[in-house]
Amino acid sequence: MQIAQPHVDCAGVPEEIVAHYSELAFRALLVEVNLTPKPGLVDRHNCGAHKDMALEDFYRSANAIRLFLPRFIQMGAAMASRPECETLKNLRPIGIECEAAMFRATAGVNTHKGSIFSLGLLCAAIGRLHQQQRSTTPAAICETVAAFCHGITRRELQQNNLQETAGQRLFRQSGLTGARGEAEAGYPLVLTRALPHYHSKLAQGTTPELALLDTLLVLMAHNGDTNVASRGGIAGLSWLQQCAHMLLRNGGIQQPEDLGHLYDFDAACITRNLSPGGSADLLIITWFLSQISPYTP
Repeated sequence: MQIAQPHVDCAGVPEEIVAHYSELAFRALLVEVNLTPKPGLVDRHNCGAHKDMALEDFYRSANAIRLFLPRFIQMGAAMASRPECETLKNLRPIGIECEAAMFRATAGVNTHKGSIFSLGLLCAAIGRLHQQQRSTTPAAICETVAAFCHGITRRELQQNNLQETAGQRLFRQSGLTGARGEAEAGYPLVLTRALPHYHSKLAQGTTPELALLDTLLVLMAHNGDTNVASRGGIAGLSWLQQCAHMLLRNGGIQQPEDLGHLYDFDAACITRNLSPGGSADLLIITWFLSQISPYTP
């Protein structure tokens, strides 16, 4: 389903640039959900460990989010002359509106809340860098996101309140910082592990789909995924990380014949009600940044 792109008069950033990066971010959402099989996650094979969402929900959600992506770029550009730390509070109203559109599109199902947060930040960073006439490399984009989010973990996870969120509970109990921590650190797991791994697999001649599945295992093996921990506790997270490590040690996903291992892993995740949604969000970031700095044979 194609939705017409709204006209965006972006301060100082050419409209074709806005459209280009917005479309890449939208495609990143579709690439991830269509990637199959993904352990515990919604894909074209099944709904993973989820009983409240299906593939079509992700399509509807992506199309709703698509309309807001240019606005994140626009806001990043508009704030380019201001300190980075002022950007986040100006992105929040767009993010809240985008989340509301997602929930309307999915009849209340949370399909992409984490991706709205991360892609909104990445798009705003791109807008700022373009406005400042700086290179939009993956490292520069992530460094800018880190500057936007400076202090967010302390402010939003360490604070004490009567109604403790799941994120605050996991941080207090286990030190897991989730999406906020990754953003504040500038997505080091993506920059130092996932993105180089994906490019390396492509250089070896692995198909993009298999390379992404193998990269997902890398993320699952190293990510302190709060989605997994909230469902299965630290024991569930440890089990999932160990399974991903074992598959990688045994060669990972290099050939179509290897997909059987992922189907088995998927079944085991479903049995344990585990879904690595945080790693899926990082995979979306990985693919998005790979298109900005693509592998060239």
